[in-house]
Amino acid sequence: MLSGIFDLPWWGYVLVTLGMTHITIAAVTIYLHRHQAHRALELGPIPSHFFRCWLWLSTGMNTKEWASIHRKHHAKCETEEDPHSPQIHGIHKVLWGGVFLYVKEAHNRETLEKYGTGTPDDWLENKIYTPHQKLGIALMFLIDVALFGIVAGPIIWVVQMIWIPFWAAGVVNGLGHFWGYRNFACADASTNLFPIGILIGGEELHNNHHTFATSAKLSNKWYEFDIGWMYICILEMLGQARVKKVAPRPRLGAVRTDVDHATLNAVITHRYDVLAKYLKSLRQVAQEELQHLREDAQRHAVLKRLTGDLQGESCAHTEAVLAKSEKLSKLVQMRQELEAIWARSSASHEQLLKQLQDWIHEAEQSGVKQLQEFSQRLRSYKVAA
Repeated sequence: MLSGIFDLPWWGYVLVTLGMTHITIAAVTIYLHRHQAHRALELGPIPSHFFRCWLWLSTGMNTKEWASIHRKHHAKCETEEDPHSPQIHGIHKVLWGGVFLYVKEAHNRETLEKYGTGTPDDWLENKIYTPHQKLGIALMFLIDVALFGIVAGPIIWVVQMIWIPFWAAGVVNGLGHFWGYRNFACADASTNLFPIGILIGGEELHNNHHTFATSAKLSNKWYEFDIGWMYICILEMLGQARVKKVAPRPRLGAVRTDVDHATLNAVITHRYDVLAKYLKSLRQVAQEELQHLREDAQRHAVLKRLTGDLQGESCAHTEAVLAKSEKLSKLVQMRQELEAIWARSSASHEQLLKQLQDWIHEAEQSGVKQLQEFSQRLRSYKVAA
């Protein structure tokens, strides 16, 4: 009487629950995130319609709402207009109540109209999925009860209903902008939670994503794994997906004698790798200088200023440390000048090239061995043919 179509041992129900929630995670990261929100890949009709239907059943989420809110998050990241930044709202509010922030923003018609372009606008969306969002999760409840019984079925359903609100709205949006490691010093506070992206479909690699938002692949370092990317590759082999863009891989060639337009294009293309390598090249000299000044308390803040990480910390104590050291001040200044080369959108190509040439010349004349070696690396960046 209590069992459904499938009468499983307890561990069987656990595996089924994990499998069903993982399908939901895959639908979010592949369909909603990489395909709809960022257009990093195209999906064939079979996976596209399957994911859309599955999300309607397992979450009740609307494609236009999700894509709009996520696009706004990128456009307004870490500002008062960001729908769910823990830097603004606080980590506990986003981690444990991120779903309520999502629902609040979903009722903002301006957000949907401004950021929701290009999302599905067919009969299914307008007649079924959007007006009957609660019907989907009600059907999922009935399906779970029919398949697994009146005891296990509702438990599985509850886990399905809280899975995305906690892992996506809470953990990714919360911890993914608060705690973890950073490969790249992008302008926001995004972090990679863990290098093995399985549990949340690769969304664990959040700093990588914010650095290269339109990349279909979220892993970047050799030790990182993105299971969502693995699924995309399988779909591509089956002819049901086409990858449009992935993050550029740094390429180094022979050191150029002349800093030319090819050098400029390569440096701008690989700008995030440039900043990351700038930190790696100069961390040791900065550490030694701080040790010499006996400024252990300000070490973390100064290193953040050196790389521009999280926009640095400009407190009075940090400024005082920089004022004591001409070398540290020089490193911070040159990091800012280097970043400004690709930040000046109004400058002509010739002006940017002149600025890069001046920067490399100044580095080579600085007398700092690490800066001189880094200038040689800049001369060797190249763009894939």
